[in-house]
Amino acid sequence: MPIKSYLAHPHDNKKVELLTALSALEECEVMPATNEDVLVLVTDTLDDASEELLKAKIEKIKSLKLLAMVSGFNSPQNQQ
Repeated sequence: MPIKSYLAHPHDNKKVELLTALSALEECEVMPATNEDVLVLVTDTLDDASEELLKAKIEKIKSLKLLAMVSGFNSPQNQQ
């Protein structure tokens, strides 16, 4: 399951709007930075296809100016 972290930069004066939009997405956990106009976004999806669909949803959010991936990894699923 892919887990990725991003820095999400909002358009001017749109931080709360972006926080609300990202928080509404089930696969996302969002934390606002206290000293910068940026959000930390962590995504957790079932597979690479789900991650691509989520990323497409995120990129359509109008209050989002820039999404920069900080790190990502894919945990192998146990196959029994």
